[in-house]
Amino acid sequence: MRPVGGFALLGLSLFMLLGFFSADLPQSAAVKLLALLVGVGIPGAAGGTLLLQHFGRKGRLAGSRERLIRQTQEAELLRLAGERGGRLTVVEVVRELALTHSDAESLLRSLVVRGFAEVEVTDSGLLVYAFPDVQLLDDKATARGVLDD
Repeated sequence: MRPVGGFALLGLSLFMLLGFFSADLPQSAAVKLLALLVGVGIPGAAGGTLLLQHFGRKGRLAGSRERLIRQTQEAELLRLAGERGGRLTVVEVVRELALTHSDAESLLRSLVVRGFAEVEVTDSGLLVYAFPDVQLLDDKATARGVLDD
């Protein structure tokens, strides 16, 4: 309904603008300006706002969808890291999460940048992504208060 209302208000605004210019009324400049604002400006602004809200929402929804996909992939990656002792390679992520190689690398790198993972290298040069918090999850049973001795 927003696009219909938006276009209707813009049409009304244009109709009022045409009427304003074709009218030959001997009024003061202040009255003409007020009439122009009320008859043309308000409907035009309202119509434009409705259209911006409608078409802008689609872009926000697409961004929200992409964000949700990324969060789901990160959650699945962390679950997989838990199953693998807190260490993963790109190949494991590709195989288990059905991601492309570049998407898996990007996902792992973003977790490194945000401090969730660290990069380690084997003697043969294989990159291994270690997740220290995941590796220490078994220690959570021994947790105590920060101020406790």
